[in-house]
Amino acid sequence: MSFRKITADWLFTAAGAPLREGVVVLDEEGRVQQVGRREDFDASELEVHRGALMPGFVNAHCHLELSHMKGLVGTGSTLLPFLKGVVSLRDFPQEQIEEAIQRGDEEMRKAGIVAVGDISNKADTADVKRRSPIRYYTFVELFDFMQGSGADAVFAAGREVYEVQPGEGKDRKSFVPHAPYTVSPRLFELIRKEAPAGGTLSIHNQETPHEDALFKDLSGDFPAFFKDFGAAVPDFLPFGKSSPHYTMRHLPEPDFRLLLVHNTCSTEEDIRAVQAWNPESYWVSCPNANLYIENRLPRYQHFLDAGAKVALGTDSLTSNWQLSILEEMKTIARYQSFISLETLVEWACLNGAKALGFEQELGSLEAGKKPGLNLVSLDEQGQLWEGSEVEVLF
Repeated sequence: MSFRKITADWLFTAAGAPLREGVVVLDEEGRVQQVGRREDFDASELEVHRGALMPGFVNAHCHLELSHMKGLVGTGSTLLPFLKGVVSLRDFPQEQIEEAIQRGDEEMRKAGIVAVGDISNKADTADVKRRSPIRYYTFVELFDFMQGSGADAVFAAGREVYEVQPGEGKDRKSFVPHAPYTVSPRLFELIRKEAPAGGTLSIHNQETPHEDALFKDLSGDFPAFFKDFGAAVPDFLPFGKSSPHYTMRHLPEPDFRLLLVHNTCSTEEDIRAVQAWNPESYWVSCPNANLYIENRLPRYQHFLDAGAKVALGTDSLTSNWQLSILEEMKTIARYQSFISLETLVEWACLNGAKALGFEQELGSLEAGKKPGLNLVSLDEQGQLWEGSEVEVLF
């Protein structure tokens, strides 16, 4: 068997400190055999590159099925008008939808993404996922606008989507709630009963200040949002606490990983409360989508101070300019540059793999794993910059 011995200016394993002029040895299938330094190898055997080597990226939050809606909803609209725009634009020719899904999958592969946590409301993505080399964890997303009388019918419709999505071999799947403001206690109960032990659930969380306002005191724009969709504000609101507390109440005794997505308005107190309830909570940030929709970013210092496990996602092409985890890393580095490249690689690779339960194979450059290998260009200071690009080496 032949081996590739690949080295670059830096090697980020995502499992330890970066290695200056590190080397990773891969077999013909891309499985890591060894990690070391250049002085440990015969220079004539080395494949030398400029930039940084790092594992394949994990996109922990995507809506692949919305790829056909790229550029159709304007930027900066804020979340509630954005959601109304998405709902109003759902009707497209099926052929156009399927072609866009295929292009989105190919775009992610070329961007060095090896695994995706994908939200599905329909069955449109199932065939592409089965054929793709990317590992998918499909989250079949359910919502009833907090109208518990319709929860059983919503869950039954969701089961039809669930049954056709791939969930064996390289892929996984779960039923998940859309967001605290769209899921009734009854629908939470049905989802919780089906949650796979040791599996992963996902929920959109605190993407707009109006979300906490709804739960705390019924202020903000959500009451009007409910009315626009013909739904009544449920009698149990206001809840008196921020929205994660509603989620925690209705997902008791967690034996699953939970992905909280966006978290644009999450406080350190919220983060610590969730982690005390479920230590296997992952905070998925989609910075470009946050800028696209709400023109704001989370306070990443809150997550660092709370010792939170952060992963990265792209959201959909409806709310982003591309499906690239490197571009998400570059955005964070641009606006909150106190976060080190080493930390960003951990968020983009290992934490995402752990969040989806794929860490046995993916997420870090360690012997025995088959995580993919990306080469990322850096500036003269060894940092990400506007021109950083990714080349997939394996």
